[in-house]
Amino acid sequence: MKDAASAHPSPGHSLANHHTLSMRAETPIAFVRAIASAFALRGLDPLPALQAAQIAPDLLHQPDARITALQMEWLSASAMRELDDEALGWFSRRLPWGSYGMLVRASLTAPTLGVALARWCRHHGLLTDDIHLQVSPSQGVASLQLTEQRELGALQEFAVVSVLRNALGVACWLTDSRIPLQQTTLRFAPPPHADSYRVLFDGPTQFNAPTHSLQFDAGYLNLPVRRDEAALQRMLQRALLLTVRPYRRDRLLVEKVRQTLAEHPEHSRNADDLAAWLNLSPRTLHRQLKEEGASLQQLKDAVRRDLATDLLLRTQRPIKQIAGEVGFQNEKSFMRAFKGWTGVTPEGVRSRRPPRST
Repeated sequence: MKDAASAHPSPGHSLANHHTLSMRAETPIAFVRAIASAFALRGLDPLPALQAAQIAPDLLHQPDARITALQMEWLSASAMRELDDEALGWFSRRLPWGSYGMLVRASLTAPTLGVALARWCRHHGLLTDDIHLQVSPSQGVASLQLTEQRELGALQEFAVVSVLRNALGVACWLTDSRIPLQQTTLRFAPPPHADSYRVLFDGPTQFNAPTHSLQFDAGYLNLPVRRDEAALQRMLQRALLLTVRPYRRDRLLVEKVRQTLAEHPEHSRNADDLAAWLNLSPRTLHRQLKEEGASLQQLKDAVRRDLATDLLLRTQRPIKQIAGEVGFQNEKSFMRAFKGWTGVTPEGVRSRRPPRST
């Protein structure tokens, strides 16, 4: 696979603003030093790769230096090709060019993200046993956990951050959905550039934690995989976008809103109440629904339609009572709305109900 290595973005790839490459220097020079050390381990000179990425060598000796996401992309691509190692020296054996693209391809036919990530983790273990990856849900929270089975030494931070960030980027791409993190946990102490982590991972980051993990709503594991081979080929041509562009679309949000409207009407009186219940701002709620091709009013109508239809078919309650139960002030406005939703009147739906058995 010619472009498969680009399916493995390095940490700096994600250090960009929104959906465009940022020219702000956000990527810690520590990650550049880690790549330079991978060259040194092979007895190779990193200078040509640094020059190709327009990185002045003296920056490596400035602890607070930063480079741009685009520079990190150029450097990583050069290093992966020159070293023929998509792991950039992290592991005890090389991961040849094409390894991470192969992992994505193996997950492509999975029905859901949960199955796809399980495959991705299992197949990663075939490439190296230096780390073990596992995804597991518990009490509504999914945890993608990375366990070191060999000391990663000076490359620990670069390796752990890269693998976790790549896995998250792949998960978002496979489902075409933003997957907001509830928490990132890392076993190592806060590095001098810990402020970069607010850009690298959304949500809080806990250092000196018992495990390396990404934690997110387990509902995302049930999302269907939406990609195919043609999409994979297109992605591999610009795989940088896998992690540089944070997904704005959130495919789980529509279902969360629908469920809240149906099960917790007390939190659904208006957009402000609903957004607060979902831990979002009203503006974010409306924007994300719009990006998903939905609106709050559409979802409210859909929930009321489904509830009304259920009551019409399952109960003998008068239509006036059903109108009140689904939030209408009077029977006439309910009947008009119901016909607009379904194309038939409430009486028409009820007349189609199968006769009750005696």
